[in-house]
Amino acid sequence: MPSSPLELPFQMGQVLLENGAEISRVQETMERVARAYDIEGFDVYVLTNSIFATATEDGVSHSTTFRYVPGTAVHLGRIMAVNQLSREIAEGLHTPGEAMKRLSDIRTLPYSPFLSRMLCCAVGSAAFSFLFGGSWVDAVVAFFCGLVLEAYLDFTARKKLSKFLTNLSASALVTLCGAAFFLLGLGNNMDKIIIGSIIRLVPGVALTNSIRDFFSGDYLSGAIRMLDALLVGGCIAVGVGFIIRVLSLLTGGALL
Repeated sequence: MPSSPLELPFQMGQVLLENGAEISRVQETMERVARAYDIEGFDVYVLTNSIFATATEDGVSHSTTFRYVPGTAVHLGRIMAVNQLSREIAEGLHTPGEAMKRLSDIRTLPYSPFLSRMLCCAVGSAAFSFLFGGSWVDAVVAFFCGLVLEAYLDFTARKKLSKFLTNLSASALVTLCGAAFFLLGLGNNMDKIIIGSIIRLVPGVALTNSIRDFFSGDYLSGAIRMLDALLVGGCIAVGVGFIIRVLSLLTGGALL
């Protein structure tokens, strides 16, 4: 049943896992909700791509497995909303039906508008370019590279391109964009332009969560996320290195 107390922690855990929460948070939230609704014999094991849970309801043992699609974008707003809902459940403020309805609303929380994401990506690229020692001209160039990058990432998301191909092609595109400006005489430090522009692609959340999983004793999940972050970083390095190498050969080393 949709409003079953047993179903609710499973669904909440799935939403957290889909949106980038660390393993310990998923497990703690599910156990908190199970305790709040007096679910007996509740036991859960969480990995980065699945949830295994068993419990007893009305004297009947139940088990379920939820799987999520690897590569789902991080949505901290949904994670925060599920955390708040779990606390309200623990305080006895919601029946299972009410909580499930709230959870359905949380699932549909939208991402930031496209124009806002473009502006944030561009400003972030410019700020990091300047922070890493670039000039104000480098920051301006990185700003426009950030606009191009976010537009391309939105396109690949709609086309459902794989994470690794997205990072490989996006890093190559933003490097090509920065090189084009640099060869036109706009910009003083090619490396600072590129560093600022690719910050949007760096898997900081995955890396942070992997370390937190290690500290929580979830070594398998931590290793999986660490490997994922390293592979994404490798894709970024390959994309940037390939474009720089090709353009250097074509321009006689002008970019080096």
